[in-house]
Amino acid sequence: MKASSARPDPVAPELAALDKKLGKLVVNRFTYRLLRWLGPKLRPRFDPSEVTLSYDQAGPPMAIITPHERRGDGAIIMLHGGGFVFGEPADVFPKAAIFARALGVPVVCPAYRLGPQAPYPASLDDAHAAWHRVVAASSALAIDPHKIIIAGFSAGGGLAANLVHRLHDEGAVQPAAQILVYPMLDDRTAERRELDAVRHSIWSNRSNRFGWRALLAGTGSAQGLSYAAAARRGDLSGLPPAWVGVGRCDLFLDEDRAYAQRLAAAGVAVDYEEVAGAIHAFDMDDNPLARAFTAAQIAFAQLYVN
Repeated sequence: MKASSARPDPVAPELAALDKKLGKLVVNRFTYRLLRWLGPKLRPRFDPSEVTLSYDQAGPPMAIITPHERRGDGAIIMLHGGGFVFGEPADVFPKAAIFARALGVPVVCPAYRLGPQAPYPASLDDAHAAWHRVVAASSALAIDPHKIIIAGFSAGGGLAANLVHRLHDEGAVQPAAQILVYPMLDDRTAERRELDAVRHSIWSNRSNRFGWRALLAGTGSAQGLSYAAAARRGDLSGLPPAWVGVGRCDLFLDEDRAYAQRLAAAGVAVDYEEVAGAIHAFDMDDNPLARAFTAAQIAFAQLYVN
């Protein structure tokens, strides 16, 4: 039987330890502040070899991870996850360094404001400002502004998709491609109450409901909001090539699969990957599934940054 959000795969043996460690994580109005404090203790180790870490404080803080050996004139803007209620750029430093070393291009990791203190459109406005700062600084960064990929993980993946939509509608310089890693795309998933009883490791539907309500000022609905939930957009034609990936134990499986299918139907070039037995954020741990998953993203990015 084909896996779905309602009928996830059994968890892969390679992920048993991560599932045991974080599988029962619950994010709600009592725990999200604790997770902001615990974040640095939970994130993977950042390997700074062969890269330089610098910061741009001209607006919302942006970290820039630059490889010692530049081999291309593109760049990646990489948005962290955290359900729109926790997380920070340092969460993606380990992944950003892997990309920078493999591709030979800088990876920019912007901060963005979080709910419930700063609901929509604060996070999108910050990501939008980061895009324009990178484009404006393209000469100083020695990059071609037409070779910038927007990437994001979980909530950051949803934010990346929304940013791509907004930039498309505005015109001007467009992203070369988008990388959406188990993206949080559809507020309507949170209202599927039958999913509350299904075990989804790390990010459950109850956590999902809190995240969406925090982002959307308590209502939990993106109805009528142009760039809040990417899955609600009707016309996906003309968007840049996309890589979309998700595990078959992930709450977001249904919405990510549907979005990838809709992109393809709209004529967008799509690489879509489902990972058997993979839970949400399974690539925060070093394991064979995670390494293959990341390698697929890098292979896709290679097509657009060099």
